[in-house]
Amino acid sequence: MAFLSETMKRIKPSPTIAVTDKARALKQAGRDVIGLGAGEPDFDTPDNIKQAAIKAIESGRASKYTAVDGIPELKAAVSRKFKRENNLDYRPGQIIIGTGGKQVLYNALMATLNPGDEVIIPAPYWVSYPDMVLLAGGTPVEVMTTMANGYKMQPEALEKAITPRTKWIIFNSPSNPTGAAYTRAELKAVTDVLVRHSHVHVMTDDMYEHLVYDDFEFFSPAQVEPALYDRTLTINGTSKAYCMTGWRIGYAGGQEPLIKAMAMLQSQSTSNPTAASQWAAVEALDGPQDFIPKHNKIFKERRDLCVSMLNQAKGIQCPRPEGAFYVYPSCDGAIGRTAPSGKALANDEDFVTELLEAEGVAVVQGSAFGVGPAFRISYATKTEDLEEACRRIQRFCGNLK
Repeated sequence: MAFLSETMKRIKPSPTIAVTDKARALKQAGRDVIGLGAGEPDFDTPDNIKQAAIKAIESGRASKYTAVDGIPELKAAVSRKFKRENNLDYRPGQIIIGTGGKQVLYNALMATLNPGDEVIIPAPYWVSYPDMVLLAGGTPVEVMTTMANGYKMQPEALEKAITPRTKWIIFNSPSNPTGAAYTRAELKAVTDVLVRHSHVHVMTDDMYEHLVYDDFEFFSPAQVEPALYDRTLTINGTSKAYCMTGWRIGYAGGQEPLIKAMAMLQSQSTSNPTAASQWAAVEALDGPQDFIPKHNKIFKERRDLCVSMLNQAKGIQCPRPEGAFYVYPSCDGAIGRTAPSGKALANDEDFVTELLEAEGVAVVQGSAFGVGPAFRISYATKTEDLEEACRRIQRFCGNLK
């Protein structure tokens, strides 16, 4: 359509949202579909967080505009969180509150990228990273990882990817889509490379910080390497650990000039995040945290169920991730085979399409995340549905010829 801007030609629709929408449409049409595409907890928001929002509404605190970059009370709670959990000191003037972590990432890229600037993105990556870089006029530079290395970027590969035009690296641990999480030693090897390149800034996506298993200990880059503090934008949010995806609250700590630029951008786009959600987020960060390990125990059981059952499916190889609520199995052993419909599976997109048609299981193809043939499963869904979905995947793979 000639009316649309040239910018729109650079990006594509989110594949994860597309899969979720397709599964929802099939369900509404009467199909028996198990949707494993959405990256959101199936647990409800804890009651104390809900009550904080209700109290804010009833008291009138949620009725008016707030400061564009967040209420002082939430900035103070974020500051306390960074100090308490990450040993990072960010003053309120160094903190911004956004409408979800996605807006914070987008605003940071829009505020800093010029044409020709490069952004290093380890692959597999969250589907939105490259498109946000393109929208901001930058150039995404993918650094491939492998299952053999636990889908973790190797220091040598990072070193090779850095050029004089590199402005950012986007670092996501635990990872969406693989669940891979970097140990302190692995992270230190990465930050050692970055210390040597003073023009490269670090954008961390720590959204899955609290979703780790098997006694794994989370670290953020500026925490491991204080020399990177001035070059790091530490991004997090309440969506995943606090079961608040619909509340849309993300936040970041960074250098004040960058935070001010992001706030200016926000002032001309969305203005403040929803007031009631901000008050709920204060309670989330400052209130009881005891539900998180309870949820993680269930997530770990689901992870182990998926890994076990998928590794019993013909042609599937599923590594055991350290965190988040995703598994990222390879379907390389199924490529080239023929589905029950008679279609030959040429790639992972064929695999997930035929799986949905034959068995009513909706997953996302690995090629959407930059590395295939593979697919992503979100195990943030009812355990019985997850078990049934894995049985259907086993059956589908067993029926391939």
